[in-house]
Amino acid sequence: MIKKFINRLLGKSDAGNTSRAKPFGKREDVPADVHGIDRALVDQRALDVVHTLKQAGFDAYIVGGAVRDLLLGLRPKDFDVATSATPEQVKGLFRRAFIIGRRFRIVHVVYGRGREHEVIEVSTFRAYMDNAVAEQVAGNERTSKGELAGMKHAVDASGRVLRDNVWGPIEQDAARRDFSINAMYYDPETQTVVDFHHGIRDAKKRTLRMIGDAATRYREDPVRIIRAVRFGAKLSHLGFTFDPKTLEPLASSRKLLADVPQSRLFDEMLKLLQTGHALASIEQLKAVGLGTGIYPLLDVVVERADDEFVKLALQDTDRRVGESKPVAPSFLLACVLWADVRKGWMQRLQPRPGQRAPAPVSALQEAVDDAFEARVGDVSGRGKLGADMREIWMMQPRFDKRVGTSPFSLADQPRFRAGFDFLRLRAQVGEVEEELAHWWETFSMASDDMRDDMVDAQRRENLTKPGAGKARRVKRTDADHPASAPAADPRFRATDEEGDEDGSGEEEIAQGAPADGSAPAKKRRRRRRKPSGAGRAEDGPGESGPTD
Repeated sequence: MIKKFINRLLGKSDAGNTSRAKPFGKREDVPADVHGIDRALVDQRALDVVHTLKQAGFDAYIVGGAVRDLLLGLRPKDFDVATSATPEQVKGLFRRAFIIGRRFRIVHVVYGRGREHEVIEVSTFRAYMDNAVAEQVAGNERTSKGELAGMKHAVDASGRVLRDNVWGPIEQDAARRDFSINAMYYDPETQTVVDFHHGIRDAKKRTLRMIGDAATRYREDPVRIIRAVRFGAKLSHLGFTFDPKTLEPLASSRKLLADVPQSRLFDEMLKLLQTGHALASIEQLKAVGLGTGIYPLLDVVVERADDEFVKLALQDTDRRVGESKPVAPSFLLACVLWADVRKGWMQRLQPRPGQRAPAPVSALQEAVDDAFEARVGDVSGRGKLGADMREIWMMQPRFDKRVGTSPFSLADQPRFRAGFDFLRLRAQVGEVEEELAHWWETFSMASDDMRDDMVDAQRRENLTKPGAGKARRVKRTDADHPASAPAADPRFRATDEEGDEDGSGEEEIAQGAPADGSAPAKKRRRRRRKPSGAGRAEDGPGESGPTD
């Protein structure tokens, strides 16, 4: 006590006592017969990464959400590995490994190619650092980029960690993780779970508990607020609830998100909506008081979640994730913003007094531009995602054209399936006829011959619709009958009704008239070229004579 008092008077920090006071927890090695994890649920590529690291003399464990899911009897979708090897050492052990990140440097070990590739994320054990003694910058990642370049542990003025690349032992790495159920380490070779913070106990009690002081942990990384909501939504069907001390500061910490880069918030929003628990995530946001204020586009999703069209899209996304099918953020966001686009489209299709109605495609294009300007913004509205959303919307009027070559070219579009799924949802809510969606579903799976038959049948059906153009018999009294044609142009040669005095007209008829007696084609009279220097005669068009 006296030493602490003297140090406080002298302005010294009691580093030794601070270190001992850190909540590193007590290590507990739990055997397989207690934790009950089925090793067969572990991805072979994750096993390969762990084995390679251990063969090289490093400690290595499967860590994080994968251990939590294995403990609950679920098959994890992603596997992360934690090791005592530095990022450079990890990279040197694998043929296809890439160091990524600035705030947290990690390694992606890649297996396979194309869409079938798998990434195992490998992180180095990090030291538990006191943010009070970290290097501090006044700005953020962008404004202080040069200043942060040489720093390993840095925070901004609010206490948010901007750099955390100081390596340490496994017990310190566990202390700096967020929830106790995410701070367990599984060694698949010995089938032992290493637990420092009673993660197994909390998993059995179905409790989400933040390690350490929750308010401080949210301040260190405000994205933990969104992660808490995501974990709560994902595990709610298993009966998980928040520990009171974890839940209490959650909503009041929302203001900390204002300092997080918009691109990172956008990515976290997509995780909320694309991990198979979109509807549960929205309910969780509302339940904890975070229905607004996280990200503008997410506010729109929450606001429209009860709309029939958006709800169907959210359910469809959850279903596809559950069936291990790919999902695209462009499709879901296109559904969320369709109400804005459709409203603007319908308004533009109404003709103004004295003006013709604009073409549907151009009207839709203008409505799409307005929706992007008002709702999407710079982060998500540029690049491939924005282009895909536009393409889905711009396909919709093309589905109305089912004759000619249009159906064939539309079905060959790379984004046809997304555009058709969008049309299908529109049909489900009664926005378009169910028959239209059924026709396109059949056409998309039909053979070439069947497609030709479908287009021909549609053409014949269109001719029977009221107002459709039909072939008719032309009567002599009709204005478009040949007998009502205008008088012959005098600039053309006379036909059978006229002739020259010398009978040249009759000769022309005899030589050029068709055998069936119909009128011959009119022949244009050639104009003779004048001699050089000759003037134009005034006694008739095309005639010339000598000049004085």
